[in-house]
Amino acid sequence: MSRIETLKNLLESNPADEFTRYALALEYVSINEQDNAEEHFKELLANSPNYLAVYYQYGKLLEEKGETEEARKIYNQGLFVAASQNDLRTKTELQDAIDNLF
Repeated sequence: MSRIETLKNLLESNPADEFTRYALALEYVSINEQDNAEEHFKELLANSPNYLAVYYQYGKLLEEKGETEEARKIYNQGLFVAASQNDLRTKTELQDAIDNLF
């Protein structure tokens, strides 16, 4: 069974599992299935907006798709969440991503 199949099965049994949804999105990114990855990133943001890791990865995906302004919005949302969680490392990573947008 592939990792994607395994993650999909896990998610089926527990749709609210943030880590599994995030891992599934990253697996889709790794095989360049951007639409599937984006679907899971969006779902994660809608249901778990405090899941901080998603903001950087989703922003990077949007950048790769050429959606720079959408990426900027996601990064900025992540900055707010990182600040509210006192996560200075992630806040710095997100700020760097914003600073490097073209």
